[in-house]
Order: sequence, then C-alpha cells, then structure tokens
Amino acid sequence: MGLGILAGVVVGAVAVLIALFKLMWRVAEPNEALIISGSNHKMEGLGEGMGFRIVTGRGTLVVPGVQAVRKLSLDLNETQLSVECVTHQGIPLKVRGVVIFKVGDDFVSIANAARRFLDQQKLMSERVHIVFAGHLRAIVGGLTVEDMIRDREKLTGQARSACGTEMEKLGLIVDSLQIHEIEDPTGYIKNLAAPHAAAVQRDARIAQAEANRRATEAEQQAAARMSEATRDSEILQAGYQAERDQASAKARQAGPLADAAARQEVVVQETRVAELEGHRKEQQLQAEVRKPADALAYERRTLAEAERDARISAAEAEAKETELASAAAATATRVTGEAEAAAAHAKGLAIAEATRAKGLAEAESIKARAAALAENQEAVVAQQLAEKWPEIVGAGASAFGNVDQMVLLNGADGMAEMFAKALTMGGTGLGLARQLLANMNPHGAAAPSGAAPVPPSVASSVAQGSEPRREEITVGDDV
Repeated sequence: MGLGILAGVVVGAVAVLIALFKLMWRVAEPNEALIISGSNHKMEGLGEGMGFRIVTGRGTLVVPGVQAVRKLSLDLNETQLSVECVTHQGIPLKVRGVVIFKVGDDFVSIANAARRFLDQQKLMSERVHIVFAGHLRAIVGGLTVEDMIRDREKLTGQARSACGTEMEKLGLIVDSLQIHEIEDPTGYIKNLAAPHAAAVQRDARIAQAEANRRATEAEQQAAARMSEATRDSEILQAGYQAERDQASAKARQAGPLADAAARQEVVVQETRVAELEGHRKEQQLQAEVRKPADALAYERRTLAEAERDARISAAEAEAKETELASAAAATATRVTGEAEAAAAHAKGLAIAEATRAKGLAEAESIKARAAALAENQEAVVAQQLAEKWPEIVGAGASAFGNVDQMVLLNGADGMAEMFAKALTMGGTGLGLARQLLANMNPHGAAAPSGAAPVPPSVASSVAQGSEPRREEITVGDDV
C-alpha cells in the first residue's frame, strides 16, 4: 500500500515537473527573436543593465511570473514609395519605387528594433516610407532630370547611403531599393525626348524606306526567281509528262510483248521438251536396241572366238595326240594285227553259226505265218498291223514333222480337220498294209489275183522311207 502511494507520488511529481518544464521552456523559431525581460543580463556588444535578454535559434528557460517573453519577427518587409520631388531645375517629378527591409540579425539591431517596434511592428513599413521619402526629396533636389534618367543607379545608391544611418538606428537593414518609374506631370521628359523621338522617327522612316526598297528589290528578285522556277517546273512537268506518256505507251505495249514473250517461252520450252524427248528416245533405243544388239554381237563374237580357239586347241591336242600315238602305233600294229586275225577267225565262225540259226528261225516263222494266214487271215493281219501301228503312225506323222510353220485359219475347227486328215492318211496306210499283207504268200509271193496292186511310191515309202521334205501347211476352210 505504501509502495503504491509512493509510486503515485513519484509519478505525480514527474508529471508536475514535465508540466513546469513545458511551461518554462521557450524555443525561438528561425525567423524570430525572443525578447526576455525581467532580469539583468550582460550581452556582447550591448551596454550593461539593458534589462532584457535576446534569444535566437535556440531554447531557454523562462521563470513564469518573474520574466516576460515576447517575440520580434525577423521576416522581410516591404514598403511602396510614391514621393513627389522637385529637381535642381525646378521641375516637379513623382518617384515611384519599393524598399525591401528587415530587422538586422545581430543583437544590436534586434535590441534597437525591439526598443522601437516591439509593440508596433505593423507600423514599421510606414516609418521606413517616411525616412526614404525625406531623403529622396533631398537627393532629387540636387539632381537634374537628365541625371535621374541617365543614371538611375546613382539615385538609388545615394538614397541607400543617406538612409543607412537612420535605418541602423532603427535596427533595420535594407535588402533592396528599386526605383520603378519617374512620372513627369509637366511633360518635360516627353519634350526632352521629342528631338530624339523625331530623329528616331526620321531614322525609322529612312530605315523603313530602305527596307521597302530592299523589300521591293527582293520581291522583284523573288518574282523573277518564281518565274524562273515556274518555267523550270513547267519544263520538268513537260519532261515528266513525256516520260509518263512513254511509260503509258510501254505499258500498253507490255501486254502484247508479254504475250509474245510468253509464247516465245512456250515455244522454247516445247522445243526443249521435244529435244529432251528425242534424247530420251535415243537413249531408250540405245538401251533397248543398240546395247542388246551390241551385247548379242559381242556374245556371238566371243562365242565364235571361243569356238575357234577351242577348235584350234582341239586340233593342236589332236595333232599332239597323233604325234604321241604314232610312236606307239608301230608297236601296237603287230599286236593289233594278230588280235584282229584271231578275232576275225572267231567272228567268222560266230557269224556262220548265227546265220544258220537265223535262217532256221525265219523258216519256222514263215511256216507258222503261212499256217496262220491259211486259217485266219484277218486276225493275223490285224495282229501284225497292231504290232507295226506305231511305226505306221510315225511314218504318217513324219509329213508334219518337217513343217516349219502351221497356220490355223479357223481355230479349233481347223485343228480338228487337220487331225481328221491325218487319221484319214493313217487309215489309207492301214488299208494299203492290209492289202499288202493279204497279197503276200508265205514265201513273199505276189498277192492273188483280184487284189489291188500296191503303188510303188507307197511301198517304197513304207519299206525304205522317203527323203524328209520341209513344207508350210496352212490349215483352214479352203484346205
């Protein structure tokens, strides 16, 4: 409980101290000076016992009730000057200008301004105007109008110098003094400027005339150049028009020329195509005809040369073999002669024996055939024909064997007709064979009377065969 009260007391004391500090602490702004009165202070540049203290740009403690604090503004101020003056020549003038001033930054100026304007800061501009008005009248009274006009800076400098001491006593400094205008109600300045104005007007008129002359000359030259430019432009336009007409003519001719060029190109391409086609056909003939022919000729030539070389080699081998065999021929001749003599003797004996046996067999066969013919002639003839049928058919087909080409004009009918004729020829041969066998006796005698004689050509063909003859047979409706 006691600690809480103690803490509250401490907090309250701190709060009171903070409040008192805030109440006693004063801070001067950059554009102001604090004038603290109520105590004696000695400051540099100021007399002793001034009775107030000046604070700028910092804070200070002020004891309430003992000391009083007021603020003096250090801002810029201005006053408009409008002063009626009389020159050294007695000419009344009215000078208008502006004065920009402020309280000086040093403590002396602040102290002087505080003593004079601390409670009357709004009247500061009026007091400055009064000071400058009096000094301007005095300065202008010693100058002529010409001096004021020609050297206005002189007027400004003299006014600032004349007011400098009084402004310093007031604690003020002048930042700027400008004379805006000098009014002349009598027209002296205007009359003073008249000769110069006339001269200026004269010079201006002369200059204007000269400018007009030059302008006229320039206009004439410009007109001449314009005419020249117009001429050149028309010439160029004519040239351009000619070029356009030429281009139009070329454009109108471009279509036919393009068609002709296109047709020419087509003809050229067709010619190239024809040349390529001819070249292709030539290459094709080279590949399909000439090269195979050359290959065939080369093959035949190679085969012929090979055959010739083979014959030459065979002849050489045969000659060499003959040469080799001739050496042994003499030795073998004797042996061969003896062997041939013995073989001939044995062969003669064998042939004689075989001839006797064959004769006996043929005799027996003829005898049996004669007996068979006597008993059944047709059966014997048919058996013999059956045995000889392949030979008979082969003899009949030999007529077609030598035919190189056979042309069938009516297709299957022609083929059937051809086979029918072949069979007819075979039948005819069969009849002739039967007649021949029927007319033969067992000993090969002639056929009995009443039988048809066998044509000599047929008999000769059957017995000995004929010389082969190649023919071309055309089988058709007209054959």
